[in-house]
Amino acid sequence: MIEIPSDLHPDLVPLAFLLGNWTGAGVAALDEGQSEGQSEKKCNFGQEVTFTHDGRDFLEYFSHTWELDGEGKKVRPLETETGYWRIGRDRRVEVVMIRDQGIAEVWYGELADKKPQIDLATDAVARTEAAGEYSGGKRLYGYVNGDLMWVGEKATPQTPLHPYMSAQLKKVVDPKEWAKDVVDLPDDGIAFFR
Repeated sequence: MIEIPSDLHPDLVPLAFLLGNWTGAGVAALDEGQSEGQSEKKCNFGQEVTFTHDGRDFLEYFSHTWELDGEGKKVRPLETETGYWRIGRDRRVEVVMIRDQGIAEVWYGELADKKPQIDLATDAVARTEAAGEYSGGKRLYGYVNGDLMWVGEKATPQTPLHPYMSAQLKKVVDPKEWAKDVVDLPDDGIAFFR
């Protein structure tokens, strides 16, 4: 169920499905090196995503990903992103995003009609000198059976748009939220919920 906070800016209601803390895993095709003829390494990754609001007309976004080994343990950090999401004219989604690799992006997208889904594409990309090659991307976000799912595509000057990451994320429930429904906590530790 999608909850709409009472203090959410009215323009952001179509983005309410994104709100909260999310965690999960996915599959990535990572570029190995930055020279011509670079190869891709396929791996599993973990991800934590947070979308928050403070009553103004934007959502604050933070994402952190890390490579996972065969046992699901963290191997190394992959990407960190931070940004802001808002609804612009004609219900278009506008996103500004900064990545730890030295990339800044402006994304525009469309809300799906009558379902919690957003299709984004880059409009502008700026890179620092040390950043890897990247010329743009596409992302699709959707709320499916209570999970946040997404798939990302990217392009470089030498490589056309191609899928590189996808994940399925579960909402993290704040213990304060579910604990408020505890009716009784007897000595045996078994709690009953309303």
